[in-house]
Amino acid sequence: MNDTSPDRTGPERAEPRPPGADRTERELRDALQALAGGVLPDPDAYRTARGEWLRRERRRRLVLAVLVAVVFALATLIGLWVLNQAPSDPGVIFSGDGAAAADGPSLPRLLP
Repeated sequence: MNDTSPDRTGPERAEPRPPGADRTERELRDALQALAGGVLPDPDAYRTARGEWLRRERRRRLVLAVLVAVVFALATLIGLWVLNQAPSDPGVIFSGDGAAAADGPSLPRLLP
């Protein structure tokens, strides 16, 4: 019998085991092994799980694409609305007499 189970600390146990405990454990282990041996996996389990995962992945990507499109459309509409709120009459951009902004001569240009 293997005495390395986690509930046993060694040859000295804190409480004595009832008579027949080893037999009960062995019978229970045999019954559970027989029960587990009779369980067979569904042959299409992997294919079914993979199909469900792919459907969820497609749905997630579709939701993300729709969300990106909605955010882009809202940003575009808000930008157009803000541009439309600008005054239609031209404002004063230049108030000078049309002369160059620099008082001195411009820098010489290099000829090719």
